[in-house]
Amino acid sequence: MSTLKPQTELDSKSVELQHLDLNDPGVDAVDAVKGEMAAEHEHIQKEFTLWQNLKLYRKCVFWAAVMSASLIMEGYDKALIGNFWAQPAFSQRYGVYVPSTNSYTVTAPWQVAIGQAATIGSFFGLIVGGWQVDRFGYRNVMLVNMVCMLPSVILVTFAPNQVALLLGQMLCGIPWGVFAALAPAYSSELCPIGLRGYLTTYVNLCWVIGQFIAAGVVLGTTSMTGEWAYRLPFCLQLLWPVILIPLYWFCPESPWWLVRKGRLDDAEAVVRRISDVSLANEAAGAVAAMVRTNKIELEANQGHNPRWRDCFKGIDLRRTEISAISWATQVMSGGSYTIGFCTYFFRQAGLASTDAFKTGLGVTACAFVGTLLSWLLIHHCARRTIFVGGVGTLAVIHFIIGGLAIVSATGNVGAKWAQSTLTLIWVLTYDFTIGPLAYCIVGETSSTRLRAKTVAISRNVYYMAVIFSNVISPYMLNPTQWNLQGKTNFVWGPIAALCAVWGYFRLPEMKNRSFYELDVLFENKVGARHFKKTVVESQADGHATIRRE
Repeated sequence: MSTLKPQTELDSKSVELQHLDLNDPGVDAVDAVKGEMAAEHEHIQKEFTLWQNLKLYRKCVFWAAVMSASLIMEGYDKALIGNFWAQPAFSQRYGVYVPSTNSYTVTAPWQVAIGQAATIGSFFGLIVGGWQVDRFGYRNVMLVNMVCMLPSVILVTFAPNQVALLLGQMLCGIPWGVFAALAPAYSSELCPIGLRGYLTTYVNLCWVIGQFIAAGVVLGTTSMTGEWAYRLPFCLQLLWPVILIPLYWFCPESPWWLVRKGRLDDAEAVVRRISDVSLANEAAGAVAAMVRTNKIELEANQGHNPRWRDCFKGIDLRRTEISAISWATQVMSGGSYTIGFCTYFFRQAGLASTDAFKTGLGVTACAFVGTLLSWLLIHHCARRTIFVGGVGTLAVIHFIIGGLAIVSATGNVGAKWAQSTLTLIWVLTYDFTIGPLAYCIVGETSSTRLRAKTVAISRNVYYMAVIFSNVISPYMLNPTQWNLQGKTNFVWGPIAALCAVWGYFRLPEMKNRSFYELDVLFENKVGARHFKKTVVESQADGHATIRRE
């Protein structure tokens, strides 16, 4: 392992860094000395083992986990609404009586409207968040939006009718959109190269934790007959702002954001704060690496501030495509349908209400285990392999479940339970592969200056896919509409297969690459299948050459 340089030498270089004007692309922000510091820092980062990273950057892990915890709320609510369609008390309050089934049900149009209200709110929240973070920073934006959650949750909890519930969900969705964009971006910027895959995929675990809590809460309130059977689960969402607001107050700002603002002394202070004291010598090198990357991106964007349209120009269009489609694949592979409507699907497949909720709880347990296991996969396997193999496997399982649905239509009870079992396997596979991996890809792909905007655009593409899925799924499952039941999987199987084909031809391998190296590879238009075998060699002036092994 490389020997860290003496503190006095790096401190003198740190002083030089503090006087650079990053907004002037004509300034040579990376001379031979600083280029050497940046290259050495990235080299040292890649030599650390996982356990060394966890020990040396434990404070970084903590703050990234705290920031990502905001998504527990979104995962909780999305699973909550999907489970409520099968809850008798909720259906009686917001639904209509169906004589043929002798029960209450929320009509398909209201399922669509209420189910998509938060997603529509999140769509606008992402746009607002992408603008806010460039101006005010991650910490301030997260703090303000978490405070805004409080009145929105209260409105949802005590909504007297469908319209009020829809409005409350939409208002909740606005800060959720901000959280969804900022959490993976913040984690990717705060953590070192060796932890980037783990901390960005941890965002998916937060979603799963929210879903798991929601399934357990709904199961616990199933036997309740009054209005608190659904009000209590809604009300529990108030716990997250109460816990997270004080933590966000002390949360460190992203050092990359500080570098983009020219606040190099503050950036170095943050690096020292989130690192072990034994790495104090490396703070200046870390900032030098950020300055070098920022300089290259400034030159590529002709020195102007990040703009939304830049995400659709030149090499950044390719990076936006990769981020957006990778995230949308979570939905288009059948994730929103399978996870969001699993309890409702089990009911329509013929399981009793209690069995359906218990199986739904099993789905979230599989998701939790799958996400934990995915960290082993991410450590040992390439991103492309996980994506293509995982999504392809999901497509195959879809076709099998669809075939079993045809068999179960003849009255075969075993086929109904086989569908449920395969659904659990599908969820385990999803959260073992594309579920967490998408967050990792999105956190790595975009340029650092356009990260907040690229993530916002990608998440909005994801939400548009969610709206498509959630609009069509109730109609495919609802007994008063198309009533496809398990045959719905025949719709998602081919789409998942197409996503796997896209991944093979368009998704580059970004594992163990610094943001500087990724900028160089994209700038040189290296093909997706050649990323892994292309070597980036940095030069003294901060630029680089590439060669293929």
